[in-house]
Amino acid sequence: MSTLTAPASSDDTDRGRAAGRIISGPLALLFLSTFGALTSFYLLLSATPMYAAAAGSGSTGAGLVTGVLLLGTVAAELSAPFLMKRYAYRTLLVIGAVLLGVPALALLVRGSLLVIVTASVIRGFGFGLSTVIAGALTAMLLPPDRRGEGLGLYGIVDTAPGVVALPAGIWLAGHYGMPVVIVMTAVTALVPLAVFPWLPGTAASRRLADAPVERQAGLLAALRDAGQLRPSLIFAASTVAAGVVVSFLPLATGVSRNVAAIGLLAQALTATLGNWWAGRYGDRRGHARLLVPGLAIAAAGLAAMIWPAVPAVVIAGMCLFGAGFGMLQNATFVLMIDRMPASGLGTASALWSLAYDAGYGAGPAVFGLAVGHTGYPAAFAMTGVLMLAALPAARRERRQ
Repeated sequence: MSTLTAPASSDDTDRGRAAGRIISGPLALLFLSTFGALTSFYLLLSATPMYAAAAGSGSTGAGLVTGVLLLGTVAAELSAPFLMKRYAYRTLLVIGAVLLGVPALALLVRGSLLVIVTASVIRGFGFGLSTVIAGALTAMLLPPDRRGEGLGLYGIVDTAPGVVALPAGIWLAGHYGMPVVIVMTAVTALVPLAVFPWLPGTAASRRLADAPVERQAGLLAALRDAGQLRPSLIFAASTVAAGVVVSFLPLATGVSRNVAAIGLLAQALTATLGNWWAGRYGDRRGHARLLVPGLAIAAAGLAAMIWPAVPAVVIAGMCLFGAGFGMLQNATFVLMIDRMPASGLGTASALWSLAYDAGYGAGPAVFGLAVGHTGYPAAFAMTGVLMLAALPAARRERRQ
């Protein structure tokens, strides 16, 4: 068969046109939109439970607010593949922004627990929808041969708001009051409305609409596909540990608040660097090569928590855990995206996001039950062992 007369596919054309550059105008606008959505999410993440507790609902209400926020996020991730088959990506991105920002304004009118919980559920759905759509569009706009590196840059955009906005929300609420935080939350969430005419999505949605029906992959089909399920389970094993670290490092016996704060900052920064480096390495040598080292490095970081009274060991452990977690973030997402046709990118993004949030929520819940019987050092060690249980799946990924 002669290749000289064969017409170039649209994928090949896109690859050749974009191979030399990662950042394009549409991708820069998408990054701006994502940064706004994440800033909005993190500003209220810790401030809302405080607001609920101050309104008279106590610790029960504070915990309920966070729980329903996660519930809304998971609901969006489960429904996103269905919605993406029927509506343009750009439209869903704007809907997610509206659902994330507008309900926050209700807190200015009334601060009762019912209003806070309702707003949190809706905001969680908007946030989940925004992140799934943004992940799929980012993968679509990146050149395939530099997708890992591009997603590493996306990881930086994804991490920065958490480092800045999470503590800023608490600080602003304490110094200027909740109304200031609420207004900032609404404004930053609605960034996509300002750049709507230039957001990507129309051409991408047209290509998806033209795809054969049998290639419109749904979430259940992805769960039956070992090529999607294995990376998502590997990543879930690491997000279980990530949820444990963020929730319980400040509470661990022997770890001072200052050490915990430095450790969590170090974990966030090294995760960002690990994500970016893994993308560059994986594009050149293969992303599946990074799964086993990522699990081993992250587990070694948790093993350091056997000595919680030694600040240098705790901080070094958090650096190791962050680096391994960042590697797994990038490698698993790229593998899942690369194995999907264009019509399934949204499904891969939804499944990856679901693994993130499910593990992040389940880890602290189980850890909290165990730590009362084992103590913190043993509980952290067992979390590391749980991560290593994913090694057989990671080795199989590398062989394939």
